[in-house]
Amino acid sequence: MRSDTVKKGAERTAHRALLKATGVTDEDMEKPFIGIANAYNDIVPGHMILDKLTKAVREGICAAGGTPFEFGVIGICDGIAMGHDGMKYALASRELIADTIEAMVEAHRFDGLVVVGACDKIIPGMLMAMLRLNIPSIAVTGGPMLAERVGNRVVTIKTAFEAAGEYKANKISKQELKLYEDYCAAYCGSCQGLYTANSMQLLTETLGLSLPYCSTSPCGSSRKLRLAKISGMRVMELVREEIKPSDFITEESFKNAITMDMLVGGSTNTVLHLPAIAKEAGIKLSLDLFDDISRKTPHIVAIDPASELTIADLDESGGVPMLFKKAKDYFSNEMTVSGKRIYDIAEEAFVRGRDIIAEPSNPLHREGGIAILRGNLAEKGSVVKQAAVREDMLKFEGSAKVYDSEQEALKAILGGEVEEGDVVVIRYMGPKGAPGMPEMLLPTAAISGMGISRVALITDGRFSGATRGPCIGHVAPEAMVGGTIALVEEGDIISIDIPARKLELNVSNDELKDRRERWKPKKREIKGYLSRYAKLVSGADEGAVFI
Repeated sequence: MRSDTVKKGAERTAHRALLKATGVTDEDMEKPFIGIANAYNDIVPGHMILDKLTKAVREGICAAGGTPFEFGVIGICDGIAMGHDGMKYALASRELIADTIEAMVEAHRFDGLVVVGACDKIIPGMLMAMLRLNIPSIAVTGGPMLAERVGNRVVTIKTAFEAAGEYKANKISKQELKLYEDYCAAYCGSCQGLYTANSMQLLTETLGLSLPYCSTSPCGSSRKLRLAKISGMRVMELVREEIKPSDFITEESFKNAITMDMLVGGSTNTVLHLPAIAKEAGIKLSLDLFDDISRKTPHIVAIDPASELTIADLDESGGVPMLFKKAKDYFSNEMTVSGKRIYDIAEEAFVRGRDIIAEPSNPLHREGGIAILRGNLAEKGSVVKQAAVREDMLKFEGSAKVYDSEQEALKAILGGEVEEGDVVVIRYMGPKGAPGMPEMLLPTAAISGMGISRVALITDGRFSGATRGPCIGHVAPEAMVGGTIALVEEGDIISIDIPARKLELNVSNDELKDRRERWKPKKREIKGYLSRYAKLVSGADEGAVFI
């Protein structure tokens, strides 16, 4: 066992003494040491229940003959960080999470690992660590938040963000605004819709790194507790059978994950996270692969922000196993951490209530949820959640309104400066530029809430998974490195053609050359971790990984 390095032999007397200081017995020393990376905290709704799940994992490990050791992992709530400088740290925290788990596991020579996490950057960082370490491992994801109703309306956290715009436009009263504040996030769990957090939970299960139904079982449910306990027991089987992630995670596993993303219309942020996770396994995922799979994969379920349905409705419909079953022809039959292959899991799938999953032969959309756009404004690519774009906005041309920060753009939107037919450009928001590639929900939510319908947004930053409409993010190269987005001027005409995968700035090459010669990178004052991050991070087209 790996842990013998810290507990066997006379030369490890002091090591055993330190372990005994934590309550480890002689009998415990003979068992496999299992690390539990626990992202519990009491500021993130998706994390506030993880202490209970970790307790269940510990019980499972102990019941199956292991010795558990729990350690903490940071977790940032994107919603609370949204719209201010704190958002610069959200994506950047992904690398910290992976690195700290690596450090804890390697320093203490754990034989196996269980990661217990939820939400946007935490799950990707944990999966990166699992594949990097390549020891017997399993993931337990915290599960989705349940939704409440206000009147006849199902409300989610997206509703709360959009309510600010509705209030500014005098569409709702102060009392109604307070009602949304009180009921749009009424439970523990990852925010209710198919935003980044729940997208990544679905993809964790699809990759085969968590047990069937783990991703959609609601936070706080007894099923989630049982799955956590079973996961603790399962990691012991993995240790005894010496099964590591590299034994079953393949390039086809990642293609399955991308396929799932397209079937459900998941968050655009998965285009950042899946390549970063794959890189740890020595697998390269290109933007072209995402688009190729999107072109041939139907969109068969619409979940908030594309509808009022939530992840709880998907769970009722059979979750990931039922998606495997209905779209079996689109998946490769890969092995999973459960010991079952995808087709075996599909055979056991069942619907326990309303079925919201369409048949692939009669899809909601012929293509997948995400599209990759290219053109002179995004030579290395950009990303749009086409499943959440209205039919009449798939092709759009408008006049540029240009802002060098989210705060400038939000002030202009709420101040009435943005009008129908505009294309809002928010730049210097990329991995190096912000730095940290902040996620922007406030500007898009404000536009939606104020009832402005024919407006597009383009950024070298990111959009929240709760964003809907023609919102194009991840523009690469970013403004900070001299990408064309840095050269856009007020009033320029921008053309968007999602079916043709085109994003063009209608300015002549000669004019762009002249602007480039006059361009200088934007100066900014950064320090600490963000300063190091900006020096190390790659472009969005490569997953914003360290290079």
